[in-house]
Amino acid sequence: MKLDITTLDGEGAGSVDLDETIFGLEPRADLLQRMVRWQLAKRQAGTHAVKNRSDVNRTRKKLYKQKGTGNARHGAASAPQFRGGGRAFGPVVRSHAHDLPKKVRALALKHALSAKVKDSTLIIVDDVKLAEGKTKALVERFEKMGLSSALIIGGAEVDVNFARAARNIPQIDVLPIQGINVYDILRRDKLVLTRAAIDALEARFQ
Repeated sequence: MKLDITTLDGEGAGSVDLDETIFGLEPRADLLQRMVRWQLAKRQAGTHAVKNRSDVNRTRKKLYKQKGTGNARHGAASAPQFRGGGRAFGPVVRSHAHDLPKKVRALALKHALSAKVKDSTLIIVDDVKLAEGKTKALVERFEKMGLSSALIIGGAEVDVNFARAARNIPQIDVLPIQGINVYDILRRDKLVLTRAAIDALEARFQ
């Protein structure tokens, strides 16, 4: 599978032969859904908590005698039904993460990449480097390329000027190749890969 390579100025820069086992799969929605669910669950803090009846600072003395008052039987003012009492069945500190096999995660990334190729929303550039970190100049280049919502993946390190210019543009994400993930790929309309990113992906899935 061959795709054309362009520059940030919109000029042609040759073509590249993509690996069919990475970019030519038939996308499976179930794999992508499992991967996105795993990512979002893993990043949840899980630090929400409330005070239950053993945590509230209230007297443990019996409110009134057990029999003879005509009222319901109560043992402590910290019970959930009383104002100022503890919360019944409230959230506790926990991890929301669940297991997903490493091979499934790798396969989901391949399917996300293949989905972008199938939808013709994958753009390959030779490199992402700027002489100056000016946002205005980069916005003009993105307008020529038709990029309004995109994830841009560089090599092992992203050019400092490019990252500085792109960080103020809404719906534009810039990540090094180590940070590529299914959720960020799917949440943006287009995926922009550099030559270095493609080489790193092919080496990763060898």
